[in-house]
Amino acid sequence: MTEDIIDDAQQRMKKSLDAFGNELSKIRTGRAHPVLLEHVMVSYYGNEVPINQAANVNVVDARTLGITAWDKNMVPDIEKAIRNSDLGLNPVTAGEVIRVPLPPLTEERRKELTKVVRHEAEKARISVRNIRRDANSHLKPLVKDKTITEDDERRAEAEVQKLTDAHIVEIEKMLEVKEKELMEI
Repeated sequence: MTEDIIDDAQQRMKKSLDAFGNELSKIRTGRAHPVLLEHVMVSYYGNEVPINQAANVNVVDARTLGITAWDKNMVPDIEKAIRNSDLGLNPVTAGEVIRVPLPPLTEERRKELTKVVRHEAEKARISVRNIRRDANSHLKPLVKDKTITEDDERRAEAEVQKLTDAHIVEIEKMLEVKEKELMEI
C-alpha cells in the first residue's frame, strides 16, 4: 500500500524534473539549438502548428539556425511567426532556406534570463513539495482506517522526504548548470 504511494510520488517528481528541464531548454543562451523555436506557432493551411511540424529546424553553426520549410509557399509565414515571437530574433530568408542568427546576449539580458531561470527552478521545487504533501496526505487515511501502522506511516513519510530531497538537489544542479551557461560570454 505505502509502496504504491511512494512509487507514484517518485514518478510524479520525475515528471516535474523533466518539465523543468524542458523549460530550461527553451531559454536562449546565445547558442543555437532547435528547441528554441519549438514553441513558435505557424499558420499552416489554417491551423496553428509548432514550427517543427511545418519545417525542418537544424543548427547551421554555433549562433545560427537553419529552417527549411516543407512547402516553399510557407517560407513567408514561418519568417513572420519567428519575427513576431517573443524571442527577439530577426530571420533572414535566402531562397527556400530561412537563417536565424542568434545575437549575443547583453549583460542586462543575461541577468534577466537568470531571474527567469531561478523562477522556473522555484516553480519546480514547489511542484516537488506539493507532490510530497499529496503523498503524505494519502498516508493519513490509511492510518485512520488501520490499514497501516503509525510506524509504517513514519517510514513512508521518511522515504517520501528522501525522494523530495533528492529531486530538489537535482533541480539545484540543473539550475547551477543553466546559470553558468547563461553567464558565459
